[in-house]
Amino acid sequence: MILSKLKPGAGFVVLGVKLEREVGRRLADMGFIQGTRGFIIRRELFGGPIEVQILGYKILLRRSEADGIEVKENKHGDALEFPPEPQGEACD
Repeated sequence: MILSKLKPGAGFVVLGVKLEREVGRRLADMGFIQGTRGFIIRRELFGGPIEVQILGYKILLRRSEADGIEVKENKHGDALEFPPEPQGEACD
């Protein structure tokens, strides 16, 4: 399965990056290597960017970059090493 097909909230484990040259190296440097876990935070409509959290970082990926990342979906949620941060602040 490719990363761009996952829905928000889905956990994943990276199987590999199928992009070459600079883009593939840059993604590997950011942690997209075999066995790394993460999850989808949000997706923009109509081919827009995909926000993921991996290794504690939030990263926006172009759809073309996400299309080149092979992943295994983790339906049990244990890929969520770093759960989403709460949106907004609590009122006292």
